[in-house]
Amino acid sequence: MPGHRARKRFGQHFLTDPGVIDAILRAIHVTGDDVVVEIGPGRGAITDALAATAGHLHAIELDRDLASRLRRQYGDQSNVTIHEADALAFDFAALGDRLRIVGNLPYNISTPLLFHLLEFRSNIIDMHFMLQKEVVDRMAAHPGSKAYGRLGIMLGCHLSVESLFDVEPAAFEPPPEVMSAVVRLDPLPANTFEISDPTLLSAIVSSAFMKRRKTLRNALRDQAEIADFEAVGIDPGLRPEQIGIGKYVELSNHLAASIR
Repeated sequence: MPGHRARKRFGQHFLTDPGVIDAILRAIHVTGDDVVVEIGPGRGAITDALAATAGHLHAIELDRDLASRLRRQYGDQSNVTIHEADALAFDFAALGDRLRIVGNLPYNISTPLLFHLLEFRSNIIDMHFMLQKEVVDRMAAHPGSKAYGRLGIMLGCHLSVESLFDVEPAAFEPPPEVMSAVVRLDPLPANTFEISDPTLLSAIVSSAFMKRRKTLRNALRDQAEIADFEAVGIDPGLRPEQIGIGKYVELSNHLAASIR
């Protein structure tokens, strides 16, 4: 879809590298049984291939001009629906209960969009996204690493995260100032982590990593006592990045129970 200039306010960087496009399509491996949702199709780098293969393709595009072009281009394809909408406010459940979601996400909305999609995880089979590499590194980080923190923990409560491959800035028009990466996200089985109070868990994790150089005893001194750490088998002398997701959930659930 040539001729459309990238708009900074939408965070647009259009993928143009044929090798990267092919790698993404091979990673997604769409079949005729799939209902695919593409967030931010832009100029349609992978849209044609998705439309030709998927049982049904829903494309969500915020840019009015691009949405209009997409409607004209795919107007005669009954298996393609163009939604001119903001993905941050979109009701994904309205599209079905076995969705495969893909997209080259604008970096300025990627984190809030991921948390919005968590609300619909029971409707989602998997997700493949192009994101800023730094964000993917934090999403996929393991305990003990410098990248491990709130983002990886809060997503990891609900999703399996796999970083697939990196993408150079030259693969885009215009090129971004940062490296990108493609990530696969698979919803975990229901109740993998039993979370009593998600808001409390988020608050605890946020507090811990705001003071990640301190011990848990000091970072969470306003939320937990030594006895609380001992009750769930956490050494309060450890630092926040040394604690796995499960232990943060256990601590949160213990504190939630003591509040009642």
